[in-house]
Amino acid sequence: MKAAVVNSFDAPPSFQDFREPEAGEGDTVVKVEAAALSPIVKGLASGRHYASGATAGFVPGVDGVGIDANGQRVYFLFPKAPFGSMAEKSLAATRMTVPVPAALASDRAAAIVTGALASWVAFTRRAKLQKDEKVLIVGATGSSGSMAIQTARYFGASKIVAVGRNKEKLDRLDADVSIALGNEADAALRGQFDEGIDVVLDFVWGDAAARVLRAATQNRGSRIGEPRLRYVQLGTMAGDEIALRGDMLRSSGLELMGSGIGSVAVADLIAGAGELLAAAPEAGFDTNFKSVRLQAIAEAWNGDTDTRYVLMPGL
Repeated sequence: MKAAVVNSFDAPPSFQDFREPEAGEGDTVVKVEAAALSPIVKGLASGRHYASGATAGFVPGVDGVGIDANGQRVYFLFPKAPFGSMAEKSLAATRMTVPVPAALASDRAAAIVTGALASWVAFTRRAKLQKDEKVLIVGATGSSGSMAIQTARYFGASKIVAVGRNKEKLDRLDADVSIALGNEADAALRGQFDEGIDVVLDFVWGDAAARVLRAATQNRGSRIGEPRLRYVQLGTMAGDEIALRGDMLRSSGLELMGSGIGSVAVADLIAGAGELLAAAPEAGFDTNFKSVRLQAIAEAWNGDTDTRYVLMPGL
């Protein structure tokens, strides 16, 4: 079969022949229709992600949409190595598949889940967002951040604050308040926390997270107790480390947690994907993406970082 293959952690995948998968007990071979290229896919394929393997020689892709051995169209998550989703065929555990609604095209379904699953799981399994709570999203202009606005709205958030570096992109989002991380951002952030924020989703970490956390916790310490603030860390595109003072935790209602592989059970991730897909048609979830042939893997790999590419072997 034809596939994108990671032959080196230092180079984009190559379009080439690769052996076909064979299903074992509890597995299904999936004829792939669509597989989204996401930051986690690039991180794993470069050896930089914490879940990366030790050697190259595999097909990248952590999820996709395709036809299973029973002829059903399914979304599948975490295909079995070395058969990632960016190939004509992949291999998945049957328990790691969920149906795709007929109303969603395969490429759109792949793009929606890849963009929105992080926030869906963070809201439902980690932060446990309640109706009418207020949400602040750090890194809101990225694909996952913009989808987090849609999922927060779906779950009934009463206010959504979008935080990012690009003011023009922020202004295009469906948020109630937008804060660009310029020189005057600290006061604006502090004002939002003074008014009340219940949940923060942070897709970037780094300096942006440090500024948001300072705004949330400085000069707190009320004797009647500070309100609870659930801060969920989802990605590190702006940096892996920040400085964190101990009194930021002691003097505020801050609760730091992560959401991802390890902090969330795999069973919850695939269950969340099924919930998300089932809700998507009626909720109107959507995201910008560009469908390209699998042969174009190198171009997509090095392409515009603002574009969500979806690889389609059948194009």
